[in-house]
Amino acid sequence: MNPSPPLKLYHELAPWFHLLTAPEDYVEEAEFYRKTIVSLSDGTPVTMLELGSGGGNNASHLKAHFQLTLVDLSPDMLDISRQLNPECEHVQGDMRLVRLDKQFDAVFIHDAIMYMTSEEELRQAIETAYFHCRPGGVTLLAPDHVSETFQPSTEHGGHDSTDRGIRYLDWTWDPDPDDTNYISEMVYLLKDEQGDVQIEHDHHRMGLFPRHTWLTLMAEVGFDARSIPFDHSEFEPGSLEVFVGHKISGKKPKL
Repeated sequence: MNPSPPLKLYHELAPWFHLLTAPEDYVEEAEFYRKTIVSLSDGTPVTMLELGSGGGNNASHLKAHFQLTLVDLSPDMLDISRQLNPECEHVQGDMRLVRLDKQFDAVFIHDAIMYMTSEEELRQAIETAYFHCRPGGVTLLAPDHVSETFQPSTEHGGHDSTDRGIRYLDWTWDPDPDDTNYISEMVYLLKDEQGDVQIEHDHHRMGLFPRHTWLTLMAEVGFDARSIPFDHSEFEPGSLEVFVGHKISGKKPKL
């Protein structure tokens, strides 16, 4: 989901998204999410709802294991995900408010959860996840940062296709440690088919909450919640974590 003004990356620059971050880069990450969800579910999960699914990079791997419904606020991102994942159901919607007419064995929210910049917005997204998670099912939230382990950083990357390419610089810091936000300034260099390069910039305001807030909100909504270290070969052990909520059978879904 996107703050105002709309972020270029999710609108006019959406056709470049899979060069910024390629689906093949998500193999190990998606497998961690799959194994975690399966290991904590009652029974074998078959259906999954992904909220804030973006360009469908995780879905491109998870769809081999689950029947996926993908929800995103941006119609432009849904368009490029449909090209990558034509066999998945795609729905335009806001993760804070969307209500579908079915429940799922698993609900997954990747880094789009970072656009929840207040506790109220974060609660709304968690309530949406709870509403759509069947009893005995699992919800997994994968934030980029929690307050306890946040560190200012810079990051760069990008990919080329046969006729164009993109490079980006992401500069991340927290200008006010007393609020629930941090800033990610992203600059994109886009090289088109003629070799011409243009520069674009996005100002991302992201949510930053302590571990206790994540676990408390999940518990208040109704989940049996826990934090699990994110296990990935490219990250130092203990530097990242995910939050998993088990929806105990017999509890009435909350609206």
